[in-house]
Amino acid sequence: MLASATDQNRNAGPRVLSVLKGATGPLIGLILLCVFLSFATDKFMSVRNLLNILDQITVLGIMAVGMTLVILIGGIDLAVGSVLALTMMVMGYLANQLGLPLILGILIALIVAAVTGAISGLLITAFRVPAFIATLAMMSVARGLANMITDGQQIVGFPSWFSLLAYTRFGGFLTLTVAIMLVVFVLGWLYLRYTSGGRSLYAIGGNQEVARLAGINVNLYTVGVYVVSGLLAGLAGVVLAMRLDSVQPTAGVTYELDTIAAVVIGGTSLSGGKGGIFGTIIGVLIIGVLRNGLNLLGVSPFTQAVVIGVVIALAVAAEALKRK
Repeated sequence: MLASATDQNRNAGPRVLSVLKGATGPLIGLILLCVFLSFATDKFMSVRNLLNILDQITVLGIMAVGMTLVILIGGIDLAVGSVLALTMMVMGYLANQLGLPLILGILIALIVAAVTGAISGLLITAFRVPAFIATLAMMSVARGLANMITDGQQIVGFPSWFSLLAYTRFGGFLTLTVAIMLVVFVLGWLYLRYTSGGRSLYAIGGNQEVARLAGINVNLYTVGVYVVSGLLAGLAGVVLAMRLDSVQPTAGVTYELDTIAAVVIGGTSLSGGKGGIFGTIIGVLIIGVLRNGLNLLGVSPFTQAVVIGVVIALAVAAEALKRK
């Protein structure tokens, strides 16, 4: 019995290290940031503020999981912010203008979001359009469609239960929107760590030709990750609509940059093949904590943009140094 317990303790260390692999630097950075802010402002470490941070990162966190899968295969998705807006407008139009049940409107809107991802994936695989160009085109199309639905006007007035889901704390601390984000995190982590599909994504990111020769259907997986990225962007749009109790076609502007930033700060390589969900979670928390802390310190939004830009540059530079 003692030997068995000793063996388990010995194996625990390597298991923890394998989970933290590639994310130790961002984790240390997050801890140092929290320590600094806890001394800089007495409001930061309050339970209420920490719960607010979780609420504020839900949209970014959900989108970042899809972006992680895309970047792992060496791709990029610039359309997520626009797909988020399109999903919101489709949902609002179907439920408020056409009178469909809200749940049905949400399901149809999510299907639309997944279709946008499928189109991007097909452009990349079937027509050999570079991912940057394909998703840039989809970004423009989705944003244009979002504006066309109501001629650029917002839609307000959802059922009260819909917005309450974003603010009612079940058990005194967990909102439904945070729960959705946590479920997405767990599913993404389990997929990458314990399934052959997850290992295939790493192989594709490492070398597409080698992955193809190994029998991996590269095109299928590529389309698949863009579908998931679009679907999660749509889900993030639903969550944002809950928080705002309204939908508008201008929602999600620059969200694609924040999403890519969170993934890169979390240690996922832009060249593909390295990274994971745990690092992305840390990257999302860093951006959320940084923004929250700067707000508490009274830093202007313009200065915040500069600070976050510097953090992104340092994260990319650190990745480049590690490769050398």
